[in-house]
Amino acid sequence: MPHRHSWSRLALTATLAITGTAYAQSDTTTYEATLERSSAICPGHSKDRTTPGVRAVKVDALRVLLKNDVILCPDRRLDAEMPVVWYGAVKVLAWNPEAKGSIAVLAEKADAMTRKEEFPGATLVWKADGSEAKGVTVPSADVRPRTTIRVIP
Repeated sequence: MPHRHSWSRLALTATLAITGTAYAQSDTTTYEATLERSSAICPGHSKDRTTPGVRAVKVDALRVLLKNDVILCPDRRLDAEMPVVWYGAVKVLAWNPEAKGSIAVLAEKADAMTRKEEFPGATLVWKADGSEAKGVTVPSADVRPRTTIRVIP
C-alpha cells in the first residue's frame, strides 16, 4: 500500500500539471484574441506581418490591451525612421513590421503603457531607437470601423 505522503505528492504534481496547462491555454487564447482583433480592424493585417509583433508583446501586456480595447496594427505606411505610432484617438498601437527594430520598440512601448494603464488621447510617435519623435507628420490611422469583438476577461 502506498504511503500517505506519496498520494499527496502525486496529487500536488497532477494539480501543478493541470494548472500549468490552463495558464498556457490562457496565454494562447490571449494571443489568438489579439490577432483576431487585429484582423478585424487593421487593413494592413496579415498573419505574417502581425504575428511577430503580437508575439513580441508580453502576454500580461496583451491582456491589459484587450481589456482597454487597444488594437495592435501593422502598418507598412509608417516610415522606417519612425516605425511605431500610438493613435490615441482610436486606441491603436501601430508599427511598420518591415522596419528594423520596430517590433522591439512596439513591445517596449506596449509594456510601458500597460504597466501604468495610461493610454493618452494624443498621437505619439517613436523612432527606431525607441526615443520619442516630436513635431513629425505620420499617416492617419488606417483602421476599419470597430465591430463587436470577443474580449478575454
